[in-house]
Amino acid sequence: MKIHFWGVRGSTPTPVMPSRVQSKISAIVERIKPGDLADAESREKFLAGLEPWLFGTVGGNSACVSVESRSQDECIVFDCGSGIRELGAAALNETRKKNRYHIFFSHFHWDHIQGLPFFGPGYNHQNRIEFYSPVPGMENFLCGQMETPYFPVNFNAMGCVKTFHLLENKINVCGCGISYKKMNHPGGSYAYCVNEEGKRFIYSTDTELTAEDFLKTEENEAFFRGADLLVIDCQYTLGEAIEKYNWGHSAFSMAVDFTVNWGIKHMVMFHHDPSYDDQKLYGLLQSAKWYLERMNIKGIELTLAYEGLEILI
Repeated sequence: MKIHFWGVRGSTPTPVMPSRVQSKISAIVERIKPGDLADAESREKFLAGLEPWLFGTVGGNSACVSVESRSQDECIVFDCGSGIRELGAAALNETRKKNRYHIFFSHFHWDHIQGLPFFGPGYNHQNRIEFYSPVPGMENFLCGQMETPYFPVNFNAMGCVKTFHLLENKINVCGCGISYKKMNHPGGSYAYCVNEEGKRFIYSTDTELTAEDFLKTEENEAFFRGADLLVIDCQYTLGEAIEKYNWGHSAFSMAVDFTVNWGIKHMVMFHHDPSYDDQKLYGLLQSAKWYLERMNIKGIELTLAYEGLEILI
């Protein structure tokens, strides 16, 4: 199972501002020593040694994550934030093009649907898109954002074959078992668990963790226990989470506690705050690692989600 991150921001797309690019360049120039410019090898070594927040960016697109299973002609997608445009552009350049997409929605807040009108494969009548949600009315929600005066063409302009599935139970897609669980978020948000041949991936964006999520209930045990990979909302610091109680997002430290509680092997920090720059985000990753070390817990990997990240499980 291959998980690819196309959009990792929360709330709104967040382009890198010119001032931040200039700050990165200035910080890099300050680090250069004469020996770093001696030849191609030394230049490559210098660049490789730069901090991740300097040499690159986490990206500014809103939430979209894809999963590729053994079924190479099909693709599972979670959410249609602005990152799905990048997925579509990449798909059009593939040698072996996919003709069927299974799109699951965590919920229908705008930052999780706004990219769908720009999803190129949706305009190919030879393609099929299957939409899934436990929430009734998803076709109306998706049509609504493409009505006049919000968009120049309506939903029917997407000429692919479209099918809508109201989820009521666990289903099988692309050889994977997919289950879902309602999480704490204003208006509701659903986490999904993908199981392929015993490997388990959980997508849990827009989640404000509560005490109930840590309880050893039968439902929680079946959904969370021992997952190989957890992508989870880590939008806030603990102080911000307290200040913004009931806004529907979690502190990174709470997410680490949750990961430890359920014996999850790998946690990916996701749904980044639009006000955080790259330096701040990588600082939060380091803080999360320090927090885990102080707990003296071994065997858990922590990663910061960024556009282009791929993880195989």
